[in-house]
Amino acid sequence: MFARILSGEIPGEIVRETDRVFVLRDIAPQAPVHLLVIPKTEDYANVVELAAGDPALLAEMVGLGAELAGGDFRLVFNTGEDAGQTVFHVHAHVLAGDLSEGSLVDR
Repeated sequence: MFARILSGEIPGEIVRETDRVFVLRDIAPQAPVHLLVIPKTEDYANVVELAAGDPALLAEMVGLGAELAGGDFRLVFNTGEDAGQTVFHVHAHVLAGDLSEGSLVDR
């Protein structure tokens, strides 16, 4: 799905792009700022695979998420169906703004 958004086949609001990563606004935000940081490669289904296979790419994702959050933020990687992962292309949820309601990410 994310590759189809990146190619323009499916609509999505891309807010930033590098050679290896792109960032979308979440279509069902759970915080004032809710972004998805996604590697362009589909080689990794989850953050555990990414950390083992390309730690530099993981670091780039975290750094870009921190930059775009603009202050304090929560970074969430759902890993596995039982953890709420429904798209098996690794991506990070960046939540920022007023998080006092304890936003949880379920996708």
